[in-house]
Amino acid sequence: MNILKILKKTIIDSQIYVSLVGTLFAVFFMKEQNTFRFPTVLLIFITYFSGYLYTKYQYTRHFFKILILNAVAGIICAFLIIHNHNEVRLLKWFIIVVLGLLYNSFFLDVYIRKIPLLKVFYVGLVWALVNCWLTLPEFSLPIFLISFFFITALVLPFDIRDMKDDTVKTFPMLIGVQNTKYIAYILVFISSLIGIFHLKPIYAVSFFLSSIITYIFIYFAENKRDDSYFSFGVETCSALPFLFLVIMEYF
Repeated sequence: MNILKILKKTIIDSQIYVSLVGTLFAVFFMKEQNTFRFPTVLLIFITYFSGYLYTKYQYTRHFFKILILNAVAGIICAFLIIHNHNEVRLLKWFIIVVLGLLYNSFFLDVYIRKIPLLKVFYVGLVWALVNCWLTLPEFSLPIFLISFFFITALVLPFDIRDMKDDTVKTFPMLIGVQNTKYIAYILVFISSLIGIFHLKPIYAVSFFLSSIITYIFIYFAENKRDDSYFSFGVETCSALPFLFLVIMEYF
């Protein structure tokens, strides 16, 4: 049990895990579009990691340390972009960082997370922009839609987890847990359908298999479940397309 607590604190609570699965989700589309580059992968991981740390710890006694870490992360990301890409990529990255700050920042009176029902779509939007815009020479609408619907669906179980603690109205509060799951099912279905028609065959199959597992995690999502079900189980769904792809390619 102590080992599990240590793993949870070092891997999940530190935001390393969500940053990793988000990065692997982006890598899946980078490989599908033949744009995979290690500096870009590192850029995405650092951006996710520093962003999630900032969001989680900005109101704690660790804030000053997080601020310094974010400043260093920003310098590293800018260095990676300047030396491996171009000023257009730098502008794209900066816009995504600003969108992240608008989601939840201590210096704003009103931010996205305070607006009822908007949070789930906003998270889907930011992740989708990373996949369809930041990593590609041109904006890809199919990849945007696949990512947007899939990630939005994955955020909904977290609203189910937090429904007794949230101070802002969320879908489970307004329409109930079961109806929230129905919305998530529809979003995953739309995402997988677009994937079948627009992704290369092996990628479409990988994404379809991931969607099936995602359905299962959504189905069993309940407020009474342990946090690890969501922070590890549901989060892992983002990495499944890449993991299934690796299995199909090499095994």
